[in-house]
Amino acid sequence: MPDQTLADVGEFGLIARIAPLFAQGEHVLVGPGDDAAVVRTRRGHDVVSTDLLVENRHFRREWASAEQVGRKAAAEALSDVNAMGGRTHTVTVGLAAPADLPAQWAVDLAAGIAQECEVAGASVVGGDVTRADQVVVAITVIGSCELAPVLRSGAQPGDVVALVGRQGWAAGGLAVLTRGFRSPRALVAAYQRPEPPYEQGPLGAAAGATSMIDVSDGLLADLGHVASASGVAIDVHTAGFELDEPLQAVGAALGVDPMQFVLSGGEDHPLVATYPGADAVPEGWRAIGTVASGEPQVTVDGEAYEGARGWEHF
Repeated sequence: MPDQTLADVGEFGLIARIAPLFAQGEHVLVGPGDDAAVVRTRRGHDVVSTDLLVENRHFRREWASAEQVGRKAAAEALSDVNAMGGRTHTVTVGLAAPADLPAQWAVDLAAGIAQECEVAGASVVGGDVTRADQVVVAITVIGSCELAPVLRSGAQPGDVVALVGRQGWAAGGLAVLTRGFRSPRALVAAYQRPEPPYEQGPLGAAAGATSMIDVSDGLLADLGHVASASGVAIDVHTAGFELDEPLQAVGAALGVDPMQFVLSGGEDHPLVATYPGADAVPEGWRAIGTVASGEPQVTVDGEAYEGARGWEHF
């Protein structure tokens, strides 16, 4: 309907409307709709993705240093290629900022981006800078996969759902910060600087992952994308998680079930994948659920989950 707003249609409703407007050439192997696109090149293929961080939406300058914001922005983008089973080799950065932003803040932001890209083995080769009313960071990543890219659409009934990396800590840190506190320090640090398991994307692909996604918006929300793309039902088993002491402490302090940070929290950027049986799950990953045939949905311990499932962009 012409009078609908972005809040009415939501992020993925908007994507569903605009994606058909972009014709895909013969070189496009995977277009809009996955963690990253895949395009054919003379030497094989490239994996491409872009991410945005907007001040007061994704970060606040009083909650994180410029260097931490830079590392967070880079990690968010780099994780998309990781979720395809690939490695990023090239990065470009766009920065929009107010004219009165301290120049050193922008330099420190760039230093943080450079540090995170170094961890992932990627090079920043250029970008663009312009004026805006608030800070906006846009990062485009280009990478490649040694094997076929792992998509969201390959999960099969009988698969095991497994996760690698920290999950729920950033959400716990955000809950602390929004209430004016700075502890537990470990959770606040996790919110300020995610630590995606960069080596695990290619390892997961080599182990035979049938589908994979990074948890950016929330575990249940992102598994929902896998369920929809694969046409399967996914059940998450809470017994597969250990609630670390900092999460338990924040849950007790705020009077909430700390499992909600694990199930609906985003911005830690772990990987969650499906594997054809428990024996295929690589070392370091933990089984957290199962895949079955049925209506695409994500349940928790066999039941519909009534709480928040993840981050809503609009």
